Amino acid sequence: MTDPISFASSTPRFALPLLFSGQAQKEVTVNEALLATDVLLHGCIEAVANTPPVSATTGQTWLVGDNPTGLWAGHPGALAAWSDGGWRFASPRDGMRIFDKVQAADHLYNGGWKLVVSPAPPVGGTVIDAEGRSALINLIAALRSAGIFAAN
Repeated sequence: MTDPISFASSTPRFALPLLFSGQAQKEVTVNEALLATDVLLHGCIEAVANTPPVSATTGQTWLVGDNPTGLWAGHPGALAAWSDGGWRFASPRDGMRIFDKVQAADHLYNGGWKLVVSPAPPVGGTVIDAEGRSALINLIAALRSAGIFAAN
């Protein structure tokens, strides 16, 4: 099931459904908005994938890869969250960050998802500054630990 509910009125950034005056079954709209808010407020993904997992628990979220298949087809780059009602998709916006549990680092969306890869530690050269190399290696490790660089 791929997002079977559509709403006539929604917020501009993340298309959260809005209530309208005299609406029946307000709980459907409110519950959809709460589910989307839960996924987006603390962005955390299980991994990047092109194929939906065989089993998922409510609230688990994946970043859909560039070549999605199956129920994720047509949603490249979206966040796919499993709910009791099936898959729900959220389109990214510039400035969005999500934490990747596998990479132990943030993906940043700026026209596309980016994961900062850590640079290689210094090696070789004709003049070797042991203290400088040590400082750079420690800096790279600290940035990895802070989630700035991917864990490689």
